[in-house]
Amino acid sequence: MRKTIKRIRHAVLVTYALPLLACAVVDLVNANETDSPKPGDLVFQTDFETSQQREAWSQANFAEWETGYEGTTSLCVTVPIDRARDGNMISLPLDLTRYRGCRLLFECMAKAENVTKPTATYLGVKFMLHYQSETDGPFWQNQNGVFGSFDWRRLRFAAPIAPDATGGQIQLGLQDSSGKVWFDEIKVTVFKGPPPKRPKPPANPGPVFKGHDLPRLRGVMSPNTFRDEDLRVLGMEWNANVIRWQITRNWGRVGTERDLAEYDRWLDSELEDLDKTLEASRRYGLKVVVDMHSPPGGRYENRDLAIFHEPLYQDHYVALWQKIARRYKGQPAVWGYDLVNEPVQNAPSPSGVTDYLETQVSAAKAIRAIDPDVPIFIEASEWDSAAGFRELEPVDVTNIVYQVHMYVPGEFTHQGVHNKVTGIQYPGKIGSTQWDKDQLRKVLAPVREFQLAYNVHIYVGEFSAIRWAPGAADYLRDCIELFEEYGWDWTYHAYREWTGWSVEHGSDPKDHRPTEEPTDRKKLLLDWFARNKKPG
Repeated sequence: MRKTIKRIRHAVLVTYALPLLACAVVDLVNANETDSPKPGDLVFQTDFETSQQREAWSQANFAEWETGYEGTTSLCVTVPIDRARDGNMISLPLDLTRYRGCRLLFECMAKAENVTKPTATYLGVKFMLHYQSETDGPFWQNQNGVFGSFDWRRLRFAAPIAPDATGGQIQLGLQDSSGKVWFDEIKVTVFKGPPPKRPKPPANPGPVFKGHDLPRLRGVMSPNTFRDEDLRVLGMEWNANVIRWQITRNWGRVGTERDLAEYDRWLDSELEDLDKTLEASRRYGLKVVVDMHSPPGGRYENRDLAIFHEPLYQDHYVALWQKIARRYKGQPAVWGYDLVNEPVQNAPSPSGVTDYLETQVSAAKAIRAIDPDVPIFIEASEWDSAAGFRELEPVDVTNIVYQVHMYVPGEFTHQGVHNKVTGIQYPGKIGSTQWDKDQLRKVLAPVREFQLAYNVHIYVGEFSAIRWAPGAADYLRDCIELFEEYGWDWTYHAYREWTGWSVEHGSDPKDHRPTEEPTDRKKLLLDWFARNKKPG
């Protein structure tokens, strides 16, 4: 019966892949090509039931068509242990032109048998979107943490489509894993439509709310451990005037922060540290951004935060911000509250649970009921990246500052961190893109457009380049000059945290001792900090 239903659905909804020259290109579905894409619109669907559908995919000796999901045709990928390190995937070209600027939802059914655990969570079973962007660089997205043995289940993820996306592909298979995996019932729909049209910048903009009366706040991310001497050096010797204080642990690991009683005990100890930090910061001329780096519920394997999916953790998250607002109301060293660090939402929120932006709005309104004046920082989607500002809309809460993080291109800034590739130079060509100050300006353009359209203040909460990256100081200099040109406050990541980001350590990754002579990166920061004025 289920097989019959599936074939009826196939006859009605399936999009057939059409050959174009030597390649197969997906013919995307839409009822009216003149309409703007809307949430829920069907983009593409296939169940592999016709030879035309199957022949549209690339071919490989590890990929076969066989009876699988509910007795119908499925793709089976088999990878032996000696080929586990390879990327064993087949692909289907996907024309994304019509959906540029949208966010698409990708879903499929999958089954696995003895798929070995990969070396990184984003590897393993691959149901993945890949495309190229001249501005943002190459893009990949899939559901993370999929391996082992399991019966048929749904895989899903949402992906933003860059305004200049080209070369789109759906890829299926295994990467950095051996074993066997089956795929079927692929469906792509519109999760979010095109980004909002920005209004023209006002001809005579009024004063922008910054939450301070200084020309600029320039500083660093915190070490996350209170040490009075560190704050003294930062405020008195380095002349920084702001620190973003991380309330964090577990450094983004998945499946943590689930026990709320234990979480609250940990948070109380963090707030005791924050009490000391605020007192010392007042003495040393530092404003403090209170950064909720590890919210209750933690992250899932796909990197989504639980507060965007589970009412228990969402409600607790809002309540803890009420607790913090009551505790620090009127505290002069607090610049403001950073509601959540680097929000990620790869899957839609369930009914009755707000998404990444509205969750922040709920917390902001709860704070406003207690403290009408304290600045509140809103972060964009996609890890608070500049690209996330394309779909960001201003929130209806007073005294808001919008925050962005800058680690683009990641191949340069994080070289040797997420993989073993090093020696990538800035400025220089990475992939097909020449990376220099002009290219960084293009990356930051969505933030600048948002700033001008809505006459708001921007704060760069994090930016960095790993200390062994060739040209790290040049990258930081170009970033800072753009921030300064645009009037943005900023904090470098990070100060006396992990040595990989330290400006007090040299370019040798094996040398964990601070250098006797200041590094070029430290000199750069100190030169900018020397221009700071201190808060009263």
